Amino acid sequence: IMTALIAIENGKLDDKVLIDNESVNIEGSSIYLKHGEILTLKDLLYGLMLRSGNDSSVAIARHIAGSEEEFVSMMNKKAKLIGAFNTSFANPHGLSQDNHYSTSHDLALITKEALKHKVFEEIFATKTYTANREKNNYFVNKNKTLWEYKWGDGGKTGYTMEAGRCLVSSAKKSNIRLIAVCLNARNWFNDNYKLFDYGFENYSPYIIYDK
Repeated sequence: IMTALIAIENGKLDDKVLIDNESVNIEGSSIYLKHGEILTLKDLLYGLMLRSGNDSSVAIARHIAGSEEEFVSMMNKKAKLIGAFNTSFANPHGLSQDNHYSTSHDLALITKEALKHKVFEEIFATKTYTANREKNNYFVNKNKTLWEYKWGDGGKTGYTMEAGRCLVSSAKKSNIRLIAVCLNARNWFNDNYKLFDYGFENYSPYIIYDK
């Protein structure tokens, strides 16, 4: 989510990104980038958010900042700016690494910030996407919230052995949007749906002062 946010704020969707050797064969989830392939930043963002493409995240980072290290520095600066003080990034993809951590509260803050951007909101809510490439071009969103929860309008899954199943998702009903986050949760989707149900049942927008 933070990788997408930094890319949207610092790049252009129609940027052409040449895939270098550093961006291929990254462990974990992948969109199977090939060395020398050229994709738009838009296609890479959809590969990142819908398919959890770890290779896509590295390609994005290297395109935006010139190196993963510089991109990570941008991520950490942004985290502090939006008040995510219990977060530290060490890479753009979220694979386990020393000094790479966050909290449910911080992830909600980061997602709230990202949702201020229309293009992020659109990607977050997309069920399927076809990238402009010959192979491995059809992306189906791993976030079941879009299909299972009546008001679900976005989300991002995450999983490593160390972190367990993690999910950030959003739902919009009438004029209120909720962001739910669960970490190391066996019933990740149902846990978030329960949080949404609780939020919609117990909270409503209220005008304190109308200018």
